[in-house]
Amino acid sequence: MSLLAPKQTKFRKDHRGNRKGKDLRGSHVAFGDYGIQALEPAWITANQIEACRQTMSRHLEKNSKIWIRIFPHKPICKKPAETRMGRGKGDPVGWCAVVRPGRILFEMSGVDRTIAEKVQRLCNHRLPIKTRLRARLRLGGELK
Repeated sequence: MSLLAPKQTKFRKDHRGNRKGKDLRGSHVAFGDYGIQALEPAWITANQIEACRQTMSRHLEKNSKIWIRIFPHKPICKKPAETRMGRGKGDPVGWCAVVRPGRILFEMSGVDRTIAEKVQRLCNHRLPIKTRLRARLRLGGELK
């Protein structure tokens, strides 16, 4: 099992940043037929992304395809337990992806709507945010 992490970064530690606003890029289903869209801002860890990937691959058929549209670029830093205040920022302990509302997290193709809804519900249990299922828009404007 390999967790997602960048191969190298310019700096070991990162600012916390903010999670205000909506995601304008990556907010439409581009590759598959159905996508799982975030409705709240959050940091999604590499473990949570891997848990969703495993759930999707277990419950989808062999001829279906999965796209992971987020990647954990941001290091999570923590100080050890029972440590006094001060003495700088803690050491990196993991990686997370910054997700804002509207972002498509995962996409899938080769499945029908009922299976896609089941997979979205199961992935929702493994994520710290609310999500919804989005269908790809066809050229005529109707949903598939």
